[in-house]
Amino acid sequence: MKQRTLLREVSLKGKALHTGEEVNMTIKPAPENHGIVFKRLDIYGKPVIKPLIDFVEDLVRSTTIADGHTKVHTVEHVLSALNGCSVDNVLIEMDASEPPIMDGSAKHFVNLIQKAEPVEQNADKEYFTLENPVSVTKGNSSIIALPYDGFKITCTSSDDRGVHTQHLSIDIDIESYITHISAARTFTVYEDIEELIKLGKIKGGTLDSAIVIKGDKILTKEPLRYKDEFVRHKILDIIGDIVLLGMPIKAHIIAVRPSHALNAQLTKKLREAQLEKTSAPKKSKQALQKDTAAVEVLAPTDTALDIREVMDILPHRYPFLMVDRVVEIINEKELVAIKNLSMNELFFQGHYPGMPVMPGVLQVEAMAQAVGILLLKLCPMDESKVALFMSANNVKFRQAVVPGDTLEIRAKITKIKGNKLAQAECKCLVSGKLASQAELMFSIVDA
Repeated sequence: MKQRTLLREVSLKGKALHTGEEVNMTIKPAPENHGIVFKRLDIYGKPVIKPLIDFVEDLVRSTTIADGHTKVHTVEHVLSALNGCSVDNVLIEMDASEPPIMDGSAKHFVNLIQKAEPVEQNADKEYFTLENPVSVTKGNSSIIALPYDGFKITCTSSDDRGVHTQHLSIDIDIESYITHISAARTFTVYEDIEELIKLGKIKGGTLDSAIVIKGDKILTKEPLRYKDEFVRHKILDIIGDIVLLGMPIKAHIIAVRPSHALNAQLTKKLREAQLEKTSAPKKSKQALQKDTAAVEVLAPTDTALDIREVMDILPHRYPFLMVDRVVEIINEKELVAIKNLSMNELFFQGHYPGMPVMPGVLQVEAMAQAVGILLLKLCPMDESKVALFMSANNVKFRQAVVPGDTLEIRAKITKIKGNKLAQAECKCLVSGKLASQAELMFSIVDA
């Protein structure tokens, strides 16, 4: 099956459930392997964030992702609509911190996606195929994911009082999602509303955007759309929260009284299983140092690195370390990394006072460090290697990089000669716009 994006951009306006803010949201087409990305237009620098389990912060009655000061609340309904409609690559721009709640379902987002017309791309869709059962349990709630050639969800929903217990088992595809799941609305128990208000939640909630249950009565302006609408919405949430895995999954998920917190726990365990499946065991640091003072290098199958792992690979240190995190390594020869820029960077103090701008030479250095990580990935684990920056060609600077920007560094190795010389094409982007680019050459030598 091929990856899919949208033919055209589409927009929607409404009020957010928890913040109560008016928000304009636009979903735009994106290239292959881009994934789903949120962009905050209301924050300086217009930062972006991917909905991944590593970025999950708040799970009280919704799913919130955060990277530094960049947050997006209540992402599950939008993600559910995109997953249910099998759309892989989009850029979601918002001028507030939370998508509009609309009627509390994913129906309006599905309508928006259909209006934009999903289209196939050339690249194949990559699935995580579960091979062994994975389960999580908390109190009387549990979720288990079983190997399955497809995507199926079996769910039992019930509130704390044992009222309105419902059950549904359904194979999820585009047609079944749109017909049987997308229109199911969010719901809450009347007695929980006061506590949610105290927590600063549901500032934009109304009987038009949620179903309220009081005893055995349903308080809503519209009758139930399905007799088992509650369990269908629980399935809708699971479909949205599972997007945090970073790729579509083939599995049968069986849930009993699920919640966003439990969904996130399952996704985290699935992510661990995913990494175990794709990663070969690393040779220990002690083994590497047995006969020589070897440096620790990157396992060939690692696809992302945090700052500690970056510092294990690169010799650079403050204030000259220009890579904060490796977001993704693609096909062992392409890399996406980021450098977060704050006003506290030393170079901003003198370049220039009153008008801080990141020096172009440091942008080139950031590209070089990103390529250095990538080159070490290609080195055998039993060798200690260092990539020395030799030259830069066709260097161009397109726009100023200033405090508050997130520098997205993209590096691609284009040529390797005898494991001794390497060439790479690099570019730095800010909010998706090209800031600088260069062609770099390296010499790979023994440490």
